[in-house]
Amino acid sequence: MIPQHLDFEKPIAELERKIEELRELTASGKVDFSEEIKKVEKKVKKLQTETFSNLTKWQTVLLSRHINRPYTLDYLSLAFTDFIELHGDRNFKDDPAIVGGLAKIEGQSVMVIGQQKGRNTKEKIYRNFGMPHPEGYRKALRLMRMAERFSIPIVTFIDTPGAFPGLGAEERGQAEAIAKNLKEMAVLKTPIVSIVIGEGGSGGALAIGVSDKVLMMEYATYSVISPEGCAAILWSDGTKAELAAEALKITADDLVELGVIDGIVKEPVGGAHRNYEEAALNLKKAIIDSFGGLKKLSPEELTNKRYDKFRKMGTFVEG
Repeated sequence: MIPQHLDFEKPIAELERKIEELRELTASGKVDFSEEIKKVEKKVKKLQTETFSNLTKWQTVLLSRHINRPYTLDYLSLAFTDFIELHGDRNFKDDPAIVGGLAKIEGQSVMVIGQQKGRNTKEKIYRNFGMPHPEGYRKALRLMRMAERFSIPIVTFIDTPGAFPGLGAEERGQAEAIAKNLKEMAVLKTPIVSIVIGEGGSGGALAIGVSDKVLMMEYATYSVISPEGCAAILWSDGTKAELAAEALKITADDLVELGVIDGIVKEPVGGAHRNYEEAALNLKKAIIDSFGGLKKLSPEELTNKRYDKFRKMGTFVEG
């Protein structure tokens, strides 16, 4: 994977390149730069901490879309075992923008469903840039119903700019497929944990996010609309996306405060794309901890609590 850096990451990247150069010179045996390397590494850690503790909302949006960020299949390979992918909606076709199947986490069987993006051009086209068609959501629902039938907990990974808005998707019932998922997930009698691992965009994200526990990776975003779309509607100017991002309250910290999500999964310093293993370990622990409490509830308690959880969102008091 070729490292790619956002503008605000470039000062860090320059120091990291310097470290690599010094290591190569040290390895050649001509001069020992070990002490110098240690000094530069301290500078990198300090700069990373300063940079990532003061991100703007827009910088968080860019980070949530980072091309090197771990995707659903990356977390599946690192945090789960024995994954068996299941395909198709039994109606139209398989949608590669949503992957799903049976897996194990610490010996516990789970049904894992997630949106999957691509990194190179071929993968992006195959995965439709992580934007599912209605058959993707119908596949997800089929797998969730299967999980309910066998009392298997469900894990969903949210990472999409939104459901695909193309003509074919609309003709095949995109809105109906999303609405049906919302309705059915609300009453599934098995524990559900959702994690926003990158972008959580619009109804395309919510269609697999009606869960008992909704978590977000530290630098993920979750919103009813993209900042660019919001800016285009409010100001007829998509270039004001940075301003829209500030107003939308789309970061993990914002959404915990608003009661939209239940917790934040810590990322490695510099973001999940810098250390897949650490990010996956943190995510795995969060999932196991979440299921620990949910497994004690009866099916009726689960659905009642899930209903109450979403009904409370958006409440307000008139003065």
